[in-house]
Amino acid sequence: MSIPSSLRYTKDHEWAKIEGDIVTVGITHFAQKELGDIVYVEVETVDQHLDKDAVFGTVEAVKTVSDLFLPMAGEIIEFNDSLTTSPEVVNKDPYEAGWMIKIKVDDAADYDSLLTADQYKELIGA
Repeated sequence: MSIPSSLRYTKDHEWAKIEGDIVTVGITHFAQKELGDIVYVEVETVDQHLDKDAVFGTVEAVKTVSDLFLPMAGEIIEFNDSLTTSPEVVNKDPYEAGWMIKIKVDDAADYDSLLTADQYKELIGA
């Protein structure tokens, strides 16, 4: 199972990658594997400011729907539009092509409070 050490993680199985004050967010390999075949990703919060841990969207798999939680407070500035027509990309490439949103974060220092790869591995028993 892939858990890149260059990313940070949440207990809700989102990953985060920071570049300046922009954070790219998606779900982890573990999360997509647990969900199964993803058939729909919905994010209706673009251009909204949300607090950390707020629901920013949902991901729908064949048998379930799961909320997506924001790892850091900020404004959602972009949604990965390719997921509208090809949500299965999240299953194939969750850390690159399957990213979900980009946020302009309120405080980039909050990134350090997210789980490291080793802490996330411990959380999921990997």
